[in-house]
This record gives sequence, C-alpha cells and structure tokens, in this order.
Amino acid sequence: MAKLNLLLLAVLVACALGLVTSQHKGRKLFSDLEREHEHARELDIEYGRLQLEASTWGLHSRVERIAVGALGLRSPDPRRVRLVARDTPR
Repeated sequence: MAKLNLLLLAVLVACALGLVTSQHKGRKLFSDLEREHEHARELDIEYGRLQLEASTWGLHSRVERIAVGALGLRSPDPRRVRLVARDTPR
C-alpha cells in the first residue's frame, strides 16, 4: 500500500509540474502575442505617416516649385506648343 501511495504521489507531483509548466508557457505566449500586436499597431501608424509623406512629395505645387526654383524650368511659350491628335484604333 505504501508503494502505491508513493507512486500516486509521484504521478501527482509530475502532473502538477506539467500543469505549472503549461500555464507558464501559455502566459509567455500570450505576452509575446500582445507584444506583436503592439508592434503591428506601430507599423500601421508608420505606414500611414509614410503614405502621407509620399502624397506630399508628389503634390503638383511642390513639383512645380522645385522645377522652377532648383532646376530653372519654365512653362513653354503657348505659341510654340503643338497638340498632336492620338490615333484611334480601328
């Protein structure tokens, strides 16, 4: 009977250690998941900022200002502009 009690005690201790280990792993995985969610939110915010910056870089007024100021470009004389009709497919 004492051997059976010792065997049951050993099984009980093994189960308790297994339970504690699995709970610890679960909590660690949940913590990692929350950290990754936070990182994803930060990346979404950065992506929005980058989209705004990209749209700002392509604004017509900004491109025109750089073309005139830095590159010295100007609009052509309207008398020298020719319009070419596009061929329509048949």
